[in-house]
Amino acid sequence: MTHNIGLRTQRGVTLIGLLSWAVVVGFIGYVLVRAVPTVLEFHAIQTAVDKIAAAPSPTVAGIRGAFDKQREIDYSIESISGKDLDISKENDRVVIRFAYSREIELIKPVYLLFKYEGESK
Repeated sequence: MTHNIGLRTQRGVTLIGLLSWAVVVGFIGYVLVRAVPTVLEFHAIQTAVDKIAAAPSPTVAGIRGAFDKQREIDYSIESISGKDLDISKENDRVVIRFAYSREIELIKPVYLLFKYEGESK
C-alpha cells in the first residue's frame, strides 16, 4: 500500500494566463467602444429616413431638405447629408436609400472599415 502524501495537483490560473485574458478582453472592449457610435449613427439615419419616407415631401429637394433638418436636430448623424440620399418612387411609394462607409483607426496603421447601407421601410 502506497500513500501519496504531499503530491497534490494545483488548479488555477497563472499570472501570465490572467494577463493574456486581460489583454484579449481589453482589446475587444476597445474595439466595441470605437465601433458602437457608428452603429448608433446608422440607427439614427435609418430612423430619420423611415420618418421622412412615411410623410414624404412632394419633391426630391424637399425630402433632402427634411433629412438635413433632421441631421441638424440629431447630432449623431455626421456621415451623410441629404445630397447623399438615393430617392425613387416604387409602386406609388417613396423609397429612400443610403450607403456609406466609416473607417475607424484602431492602432496605426490598422483600421477597421464599416460599410452601411439601408432603405426606408
